[in-house]
Amino acid sequence: MPHTGPVMFDLEGLELTATDIEKLKHPAAGGIILFSRNYQDVEQVVALIAAIRRANPVLLIAVDHEGGRVQRFRQDFTRIPAAARYAEHCPGAPDQAARLAEQAGWLMAAELRARGVDFSFAPVLDVDCGISEIIGDRSFSRDPQQAGELAEAFASGMRRAGMAAVGKHFPGHGAVAQDSHLTLPEDPRPLDEIRARDLLPFRRLIGAGLEGIMPAHVVYSSIDPKPAGFSSRWISDILRGELGFDGAVFSDDLSMAGAEFAGDYPDRARMALEAGCDMVLACNRPREAERTLEALERRPVARPDRLQRMRPRSPIARAGLLAGAEWHQARSELQPLLTDAIAP
Repeated sequence: MPHTGPVMFDLEGLELTATDIEKLKHPAAGGIILFSRNYQDVEQVVALIAAIRRANPVLLIAVDHEGGRVQRFRQDFTRIPAAARYAEHCPGAPDQAARLAEQAGWLMAAELRARGVDFSFAPVLDVDCGISEIIGDRSFSRDPQQAGELAEAFASGMRRAGMAAVGKHFPGHGAVAQDSHLTLPEDPRPLDEIRARDLLPFRRLIGAGLEGIMPAHVVYSSIDPKPAGFSSRWISDILRGELGFDGAVFSDDLSMAGAEFAGDYPDRARMALEAGCDMVLACNRPREAERTLEALERRPVARPDRLQRMRPRSPIARAGLLAGAEWHQARSELQPLLTDAIAP
């Protein structure tokens, strides 16, 4: 029987190749993350997911589908507003903003679950500071209390659809201007300042049962010279010790420039796992994903129960979802929040 390993990787196209199937069956394989290049239409992606499960039925299947600029599947999926839109659309009405965020979380999760995806890497818990190139309107608010309230509502909606949530990017990416896909940002602020602002949404959602967290490829130089996703100080001491988080920790993509300091892909993966990550993401470099799988072939997942919590709680039938009044109502109520952030 296949088992869940510590590596999540991606696929090159719309169908599985022989090489893909070999990698899916590898002992270190633990999950698949789908990208826009893996999506043509609903029928195609449902067939692709079925093929993945035939090759290895215990793999976790994930996607970045948070809404706004980051929504991998578009045709035949509802456009989800950017996180900042809820507060902007409901000034002075926090309860209404939270209700819409909860609806959006449910709608996003229900549509993905109805197509066979296990979870989305959402919600973003970063507090926007008005300077980040990569966060911006992906953040629910510049106010940490409001960001936490709206993110909690969004995660609650996901959970209502049977989907686990993953908060990102711990301990907060909103105070650095650089994009960690392109460079290794540095945040020099002291820990007390980060605790008083950036950690508040994480603390709130951990208290509400958050299942997963993704650390940032950012160096918080007053705390540790290593980026958070490679730092036992951040993951073991602060996230697990101080904040009491006992869910799954997923590294951010090892192909990002923010991970290059750690060496080659196997070294990056080992450092992230040794720091406390439960699963590492090796994306957009097929040969490097293969090397990572090979390097971790004999490395079991330390706490399989954490990854087990990422599995869906209940099935959702696509026909029933699309025929239901709640789906139509959620789409209608969210429509006014949409902008041109996603091309039609």
